[in-house]
Amino acid sequence: MSRPSVLFVCVHNAGRSQMAAAFLTHLAGDRVEVRSAGSAPADTVNPSVVQAMKEVGIDISQETPKVLTMDAVQASDVVITMGCGDACPFFPGKRYLDWTLEDPAGQGVEAVRPIRDEIERRVRGLVDEIAAA
Repeated sequence: MSRPSVLFVCVHNAGRSQMAAAFLTHLAGDRVEVRSAGSAPADTVNPSVVQAMKEVGIDISQETPKVLTMDAVQASDVVITMGCGDACPFFPGKRYLDWTLEDPAGQGVEAVRPIRDEIERRVRGLVDEIAAA
């Protein structure tokens, strides 16, 4: 069986989707192929997000926002959206989840921490689900 593939999508690929991808990579290692992208990617990852992730021992300072492509969606088994609205293309046969999470854009690290912690909780649940499949 091939590795399952998960794509995390948010608007700017500078916060929520970056944190989710980093947690999944950290927790699942090479058991899952992980992608993240944005419908309108920012120039850089949100510095408050980088700092909040560093606090839990995950360095995403070298990550860069990536544009959402049809190929990335087609290549993924699970597509998790986080506020990208109708910009995320839909393909039959894919599993789609929509995680409603506050956007960390423009917020300080104090506001980012609870978002980070909720993303970690959801990603841990996803890892358990994938491991059971």
